[in-house]
Amino acid sequence: MSGQTIINWITGLIGAFITFAFGHWTEPLTFLLTIIAIDIISGMYASMREGSGLNSAVGTVGLAKKGLMLLVILLGYRVDVLLGSEMIMGGAIYFYIANELVSVTENCGRIGLPIPNKLRQVIAVLKQKGEEEEEV
Repeated sequence: MSGQTIINWITGLIGAFITFAFGHWTEPLTFLLTIIAIDIISGMYASMREGSGLNSAVGTVGLAKKGLMLLVILLGYRVDVLLGSEMIMGGAIYFYIANELVSVTENCGRIGLPIPNKLRQVIAVLKQKGEEEEEV
């Protein structure tokens, strides 16, 4: 097998898993993954700025939580498939987007970076949307 064939196989398996796990790739899912990356980076920077440094145990727990969030979204999608709906996964995504935005906001506060009022308003709207979807 050539290197290109192996890459094609790996890419195909990853694509098949993503399709199984999340159905199709949505913009809210892209936004969630983006905000997760921003949260990780801003949290690391805030810890270094505060002088507490990076702790591998704390980092491992944080990454495990992020992975579990994605598993809950996967579960939400599979429940949507089972029930023939399209709201469980979306509700989970918006719930976690709101949580991650709050975390990023806290990290910015730890860093000393001001947060624009419009962003605060967007966070409040997303948080409310996640709570509404959670109630359904």
